[in-house]
Amino acid sequence: MKQKTIKIIVAISALLFLLLVGRYGFTVVKIEDVEKAAQSEVFDPIAYVDGIWDAKLMPAFDENAIDLSKVLSEIQVDSNGATSKEDLINITNEYGLITVGEAHVYMVKGSGKIVSVNTDTSLGTIEVTLDGYDGLIKVLIYVGTRIPSDETSVRDAVGFISFGDFKEQTEYGKVSSEINKRVLSEVLGGVDTNTLMGKTVTFKGAFNIRTFNLIQIDLKEIKIVPVEIELGD
Repeated sequence: MKQKTIKIIVAISALLFLLLVGRYGFTVVKIEDVEKAAQSEVFDPIAYVDGIWDAKLMPAFDENAIDLSKVLSEIQVDSNGATSKEDLINITNEYGLITVGEAHVYMVKGSGKIVSVNTDTSLGTIEVTLDGYDGLIKVLIYVGTRIPSDETSVRDAVGFISFGDFKEQTEYGKVSSEINKRVLSEVLGGVDTNTLMGKTVTFKGAFNIRTFNLIQIDLKEIKIVPVEIELGD
């Protein structure tokens, strides 16, 4: 009797399965195909930056970069190179952007003369006396073989790369890292740091001022990540 009952249950289950297949349809997918599909969805920061570098990122600087001399002239620092966060917010709202993490970011352009070259480490910089500015804030531009891993100025300043556009925070970070790699290869790759001293320079780039949990901001210097740099005599 038990065997007969089991057979009936099996038959009914099989019939229900066939009815469901006929009504809704099922597709048999190989495990290999599932793995390939998953791999195809893995975020590719190189492809992402390829897609925006010439099409959106560089045009953003061409259209929206502010004269750095104008920005710095608006910022009043004391003899110790400090300014208030409150005053800085007003300036950034006019000329730049404030990120969720309270970093103040700017797209800027400028020109000047190179008066110091510091390439003792891979995070090399040049100091520029900026045309149109004679204030206390020192202007430095990255020219070394490395940009700090936490440097996100270019990504944040352009305004169209949003954290919400990515599935994971790591993807957002990889975009910044890839942008910095592109700066090193395409913008700074042909720069001979041994011949920079005393030359004139014209540039476009971005910098940030970190203000999280601060009232007074140290602004003795700013460090610019260049997206375009042209050297003269």
